[in-house]
Amino acid sequence: MKHELTGRNAYSDYDFFNDAMQGFFPSLFGVREQGGQKFMRTDIKENDKEYVMEVEMPGVDKKDINIDLKEGYLTISVQKKENNDEEKKERYIHRERSFSSSRSYYVGDIEKEAIKAKYENGMLMVYVPKETPVQEQGHRIEIE
Repeated sequence: MKHELTGRNAYSDYDFFNDAMQGFFPSLFGVREQGGQKFMRTDIKENDKEYVMEVEMPGVDKKDINIDLKEGYLTISVQKKENNDEEKKERYIHRERSFSSSRSYYVGDIEKEAIKAKYENGMLMVYVPKETPVQEQGHRIEIE
């Protein structure tokens, strides 16, 4: 049946089953909805000393999350793998519990040791300190 449906689209790599699964589970396939991204939705709050990022990550274990800071970009990535030996004996037609995703946020030149993170109940909290503004001191230039 899969092969019969494959030829109906103008694209030679069209896969009916994958297309159907994307419709049911768009967040796992990186498909965006009209309102924006469905996985790793982020709210950013500000207080006097820091920015607080609240990142939704339901169903993810803490060990599967990586947070990196490079060249002013904070990148949050998830790589979830299901590799149970008992499951290898089964013949799956389609699997969706293994996936990877990442998002990057520009935070500027911040000390990496100053950034803190906490994960609890499917919510990742990242605390990014504000840059301390450098006050320019006036300098008089003498005219020759």
